[in-house]
Amino acid sequence: MAKVLTLLVLRLLMNLLLIGWISLWIVKPTTLWIQSWRQAEDTAKHTFFGYNGLNFAVFSFPPIALSIVGLIYLSLLPQHHHPTRGGRSAAITVSRPAIINSFIGIVSCFEILALLLFLLYLAWNFYARVSNDFKKLMPVKTLNLNLWQLKYYRVATRFGLLAEACLALLLFPVLRGFSMFRLLNIEFAASVKYHVWFGTGLIFFSLVHGGSTLFIWTITHHIEEEIWKWQRTGRVYVAGLISLVTGLLMWITSLPQIRRKNFEVFYYTHHLYIVFLVAFLFHAGDRHFYWVLPGIFLFGLDKILRIVQSRSESCVLSANLFSCKAIELVLPKDPRLNYAPSSFIFLNIPLVSRFQWHPFSIISSSSVDKHTLSIMMKCEGDWTNSVYNKVEEAANSEMKINNITVRVEGPYGPASVDFLRYDNLFLVAGGIGITPFLSILQELACKNRLKSPKRVQLVFAVRTFQDLNMLLPVSSILFNPTNNLNLKLKVFVTQEKKPSNGTTTLQEFLAQSQVQSIHFKTDEDYSRFPIRGPENFRWLATLVLITVFTFLGFLIGLSHFFIPSEHKNHSGIVKLTASGAMKTAKEKVPSWVPDLIIIVSYVIAITIGGLAATILQWRGKHREAQRMSKEEVIKPEERNFTELKPIPLIEEHEIHTGERPKLEEIMSEFEKNLRGWSSIGVLVCGPESMKEDVASMCRKWPQGFGVEDSGRNRMKMNPNFHSLNFNL
Repeated sequence: MAKVLTLLVLRLLMNLLLIGWISLWIVKPTTLWIQSWRQAEDTAKHTFFGYNGLNFAVFSFPPIALSIVGLIYLSLLPQHHHPTRGGRSAAITVSRPAIINSFIGIVSCFEILALLLFLLYLAWNFYARVSNDFKKLMPVKTLNLNLWQLKYYRVATRFGLLAEACLALLLFPVLRGFSMFRLLNIEFAASVKYHVWFGTGLIFFSLVHGGSTLFIWTITHHIEEEIWKWQRTGRVYVAGLISLVTGLLMWITSLPQIRRKNFEVFYYTHHLYIVFLVAFLFHAGDRHFYWVLPGIFLFGLDKILRIVQSRSESCVLSANLFSCKAIELVLPKDPRLNYAPSSFIFLNIPLVSRFQWHPFSIISSSSVDKHTLSIMMKCEGDWTNSVYNKVEEAANSEMKINNITVRVEGPYGPASVDFLRYDNLFLVAGGIGITPFLSILQELACKNRLKSPKRVQLVFAVRTFQDLNMLLPVSSILFNPTNNLNLKLKVFVTQEKKPSNGTTTLQEFLAQSQVQSIHFKTDEDYSRFPIRGPENFRWLATLVLITVFTFLGFLIGLSHFFIPSEHKNHSGIVKLTASGAMKTAKEKVPSWVPDLIIIVSYVIAITIGGLAATILQWRGKHREAQRMSKEEVIKPEERNFTELKPIPLIEEHEIHTGERPKLEEIMSEFEKNLRGWSSIGVLVCGPESMKEDVASMCRKWPQGFGVEDSGRNRMKMNPNFHSLNFNL
């Protein structure tokens, strides 16, 4: 009861923080807020807290506090809990595909609503700022502008605030350990598209802002004079130009046409974000930077924690080479590490490349495999082909490789086993897109699972029969009955008519498939190299708190040291300031000094957070070594893919050749066996065209599929669409 009450209080606190932060965004452009905030800043300047502390507490801290409370909330939830089935109606409504387009992808109703609200805020912000500017038009001292030029110049300036709003939200979707999207059960792979949206908006508004400003300077013949000016106070225009150029370069190299063909170009160019953010700070100033600081703060800490985790080395225990040019790698893991199905890891293999990291779906289940973690990759690029060739050389060489060292980030995945809340599952996979479903099927077949969907339909489309070998990790589930899994599989081989080995059934084909298994020579106590995963949520919340207080302490301390007049006698300063006999401390020092204070405080705080994480990881390894030295190491059983015992009672799964799956017909056949009101989770992973087809099918029946039972009563089936990604 106490735990339930605590969760309710934390949820209420998160809602209050979110509402308060959103309210600040709404009221900030108003004249009342601007006047009140100036008075608050003037008062805070002469206190120990300072105007820097006030800005951080009001503008930056709420979303950081929301992340801290969210981590504590997630730590109190049961491990990979699943939502109750009674509350599925709302989720069905918001996740239904609303827009299906090859250019922008699949957009749900909830995403459209959120996007419209954000655009409405941008329109309100722009209108409030520009209307206030037009009421108090003041000529620019260094420019001789007529009325239309002055108005256009003000409009161009306010477009910069729209870019700032996009930048404030840009990094939240790409957080991994601190992602607030976990609270909404939105996976990292799905939230990346929001990063793309905000990035596109940022570049668009920045181009309008910067391009219009350059246009005004050009027609007034001041461009050479203004563009290189590094003012003592006010905007630093050359920093704005640097920020615009680096942002545009990152955006261009992230376009799908470039990213998919030259991933390394995209990856390394995106590290210019450091130059972009520093240049933005010097251009916009410290007061504007506090709005965008929360995402940058959490991203920096998230990045340093990932670096700390990735420094730990693990090894490949074994590998399975499939004839379809796919490879399964088996890695050791801490038996206490649990992850939800459809989770993924980022993998680095120094033997292939010391700097490249690639994401792969986990195909094993932590409910079944306590000591190992498995991934599968299809060799379709230079890096994956290099991995396949290295393992193949090790298998065929007389000199056995002792081990293949790997580094791992993750696992990352949903906070809850969301698919368990459905009465039925309809799974559609294309090619290597089968990988997330391999872990889902193993989780469903787990004997310890109390609640599971009643029926599961898996549709698997591949090009050749050899690609069916990717089903081998779940072959025992496919052909051996389980107490709680009613599974039916339909396989579609689109480019071949019959298998080369002359088999007629899927079971016979898989039984005769050739799999080359390689076991590497590791230490007998392979538990020295387990994947421990990210730190638990409570420790992450503690690390965020430590970093926040460190940043705030250095921010206030350095501000007092470099701007000493801020904490002098308040009444005397107010009188002098009012009479115009004295300038404020902020006007005395160059504008880049507060900017440098923010940078130095940030670097120190993130460094201390990284050191704390390193100490925490070292202590965890030390305790793990002591624990494992006292316990017997249990090695996992080796799988034998060839032992598929035929069971006559099992209905044979279907194989269709030379055709693509007709999804609507398969769904209609699937729904005939449903009784009463049934919810269906429709999960798809594969090519974008396949995802769009499945989304279109789900959208066609907004009121649910109609089903007639034997009593001719009209039943309904609600399809709930989910798109999974096997890569990023």
